[in-house]
Amino acid sequence: MKNILVIGAGRSSHVLIEFLLANAEQFRWLVTVADAEPSAAARRINGHKHGLSVWLDVNKPNDRKDLIKRSDLVISLLPAQLHLKVAKDCLLLRKHLLTASYLSPDIESMHDVVQGSGLTFISELGVDPGIDHMSAMRLIEQIKGQGGDIFDFRSYTGGLVAPDSDDNPWHYKITWNPQNVVMAGQGTAQYLDQNKPRFVPGYRVFEHPRIVEVHGFGELEMYPNRDSLLYQTVYGLDNVTNMIRGTLRYPGFCSAWNALVKIGLTESFGMIHNTGGLTYRRLLEGFLPVGNGPLKSRLAQYLGVAVDNEIIHKIEWLGLLSSTSVDLSNGTAAEILLELLLRKWKMTGKDRDVVIMQHEIYYRKNHSDHLKVSTLIYEGESLKKTAMAKLVGWPLGVAAKLLMTGQLDYPGIHRPTNRRVYEPVLDGLQQLGVNFIESDGSEG
Repeated sequence: MKNILVIGAGRSSHVLIEFLLANAEQFRWLVTVADAEPSAAARRINGHKHGLSVWLDVNKPNDRKDLIKRSDLVISLLPAQLHLKVAKDCLLLRKHLLTASYLSPDIESMHDVVQGSGLTFISELGVDPGIDHMSAMRLIEQIKGQGGDIFDFRSYTGGLVAPDSDDNPWHYKITWNPQNVVMAGQGTAQYLDQNKPRFVPGYRVFEHPRIVEVHGFGELEMYPNRDSLLYQTVYGLDNVTNMIRGTLRYPGFCSAWNALVKIGLTESFGMIHNTGGLTYRRLLEGFLPVGNGPLKSRLAQYLGVAVDNEIIHKIEWLGLLSSTSVDLSNGTAAEILLELLLRKWKMTGKDRDVVIMQHEIYYRKNHSDHLKVSTLIYEGESLKKTAMAKLVGWPLGVAAKLLMTGQLDYPGIHRPTNRRVYEPVLDGLQQLGVNFIESDGSEG
């Protein structure tokens, strides 16, 4: 019986583990789930006869290696900074490795020796990164194969609250890793515009969102990601004049989040001490210039908007003008804000989410310009069976199935941007109901 080791039993694990267990009897797998909280691992296995839950402190190398040694494939759902430890163990012990995280330079540098060992390590097997890469590469290679010359590439992804669950003025709820929400205003966004690289520092990323018409859904806002230029070469698009990857939000979100960035509430570098007893109102006031008059008026003046502006309403709805005490005794501004957002933007009851992805590829063929648009609108079922959880877990599960059944043989360290990976994984996702709608028209 072959053994699949899943390290990590957090919120990103349950769809993946359900998928593996559903296939375990047919393919004679043992699915071992390891976590620092044994009860969490046990809940994921839920008594399945082909499952095993174990305790693991990933920082204990002997325990970690012992589990990896007894496996055939390792799927790491650990925080990204811990993948390197697991990758080194997998190389030493000759085990395949899958992750959903961005491929780090440290792990990528191991490519030659991993390839020489006949092992397959694949990173970026989630939704973004993951399904975005695979679906984009399928389109890119289709267009090139039909004689098209791509000159403009745009790709957008957003994890949003479903329209029927949208009941707050921000039109947003946390559907995945909450840390990513607060971190969005940090780091420089990079993209290509009219053949010139553009660099947008974090404090300006939300200033000028673009409007994107999502086919079958409506208008959304888009702000640029940090990594567009990196993927120009990865996607084989060195000759394009425009390339951008971005994140989607409902209209109005970016201007309000930009206000929080401008105030300083997304800063994660300076610790604010002794916040016990400090109210959110006093916290906000501490970030504004010294002045007289009502706090709301001073806030509006600082942001350059009217007191009755929707931005002020959104900030007030969060409770930042209230006399409620801050829960954290010490923390950065970003940590204090995150604690607040976890309560205010929490998915509850019958809330559902939706993942939206759209690629827009402009290309030239037979002396005319064309636009191919490919759109995914995937709605979640419930709080447990969210769209985001499925679209993060399923690519890993499908890739694991392919590896374990001998249908994926691709030694080395890779992103899923080669057709040997993306074709069978996308086919597997389509069987699970993940379908893109495509349109292709002449631009004159």
